[in-house]
Amino acid sequence: MKGQDDILKVGTNEMELVDFRIFKREGDGVYEGIYGVNVAKVREIIRFPKLTELPGTPDFIEGIFDLRGVVIPVVNLAKWMGVEAPEEMASQSRVIITEFNNILIGFVVHEAKRIRRINWKDIEPVSFISSQEGLDGSKITGVTRIIEEDAVLLILDLEGVVQELGLYQPSHGTLEEGKYHFSGHVLLLDDSATARRMIKEALEQMGFDVIEATDGQQGLKILNDLYSVYGDEIGSKLRLIVSDVEMPLMDGFHFAANVKSDERFKMIPIVFNSSISDHFSEIRGKEAGGEAYLVKFDSNLFYDEVARVVRAHIQ
Repeated sequence: MKGQDDILKVGTNEMELVDFRIFKREGDGVYEGIYGVNVAKVREIIRFPKLTELPGTPDFIEGIFDLRGVVIPVVNLAKWMGVEAPEEMASQSRVIITEFNNILIGFVVHEAKRIRRINWKDIEPVSFISSQEGLDGSKITGVTRIIEEDAVLLILDLEGVVQELGLYQPSHGTLEEGKYHFSGHVLLLDDSATARRMIKEALEQMGFDVIEATDGQQGLKILNDLYSVYGDEIGSKLRLIVSDVEMPLMDGFHFAANVKSDERFKMIPIVFNSSISDHFSEIRGKEAGGEAYLVKFDSNLFYDEVARVVRAHIQ
């Protein structure tokens, strides 16, 4: 969706969003909702295709279609959010084809506006949101202000849609007893409480004590706190950092760049664990200093990669 000259540099703490709109009928008027999705998750944007309906599915699933040999389900975001859209919007709708967690899925939007470059520090967490124009706050992962429109852009939890549909089921492998048994701490960064719980359980099964953070800023503070306790021995106490990429305030790549540029912490290995499954993000992860880049969440692969990275660090 962009040329090489426009590619974000690792460590800038910036992201690019596709700004799209969902219109809601309110009395005699129409309300314009502004939403966003990470460009790294967008394959392309197309006109509304001819769909094959799927009987017995929720009404927000419009159907499926064949995109160059791949069958893709299409979700109507307005229906998923419980928004009553104006009838005239149907004829001008677009479908955003996304890929995350190694799954392709299309989302119907009323208008794809533009690409916005935004700093993660300007994206606020949404724990304070209970509802937004009828939208459940749990379906939002972040908010940021659009100054020129004096409005707020909401970043939707599209992964939540996929889980709600049952299209993505994390692989919960069983750890063979005695296969891995490590000691020491792991610092885990993820803004999703669900993801932290799953990853924490996997790490604890491997023998680690897990310290949790919800974003890169908090992660750096914890590292400094640990250094005040362990000093130069921190490398033998903190065995690993496992970090999400998309987090408010400071993203995983910017966090890693800070860690690897700090003499006190640069020896600590980092494993990225993200829903973004494009090849470019994997490259960016390596450029940021990550020893591995995993797509959420295949526990068997997670166990093996964590063990490989930690053992290489110990040696």
